[in-house]
Amino acid sequence: MSTATITSKGQITIPKDVRASLGLQCGDKIDFIIEASGDVRFLPIIKDVSTLKGIVARPKKAVSIEDMKATVRNRASRS
Repeated sequence: MSTATITSKGQITIPKDVRASLGLQCGDKIDFIIEASGDVRFLPIIKDVSTLKGIVARPKKAVSIEDMKATVRNRASRS
């Protein structure tokens, strides 16, 4: 069993084996869940890629692959 100590600011360091088991990395967020029994669980917050739909507006005009490649070539030649 892994243990952690609470700092004076209410912070803890999640033990390395727990982070590895949950696949947690720096910057990840976790949810704390208080069960009816009083037990507390925490789970990584994982968002499905479908939640990103609509973040970027659709372009007014479709761009072909050839146009994209030409733009990249033109910009690269300026450097």
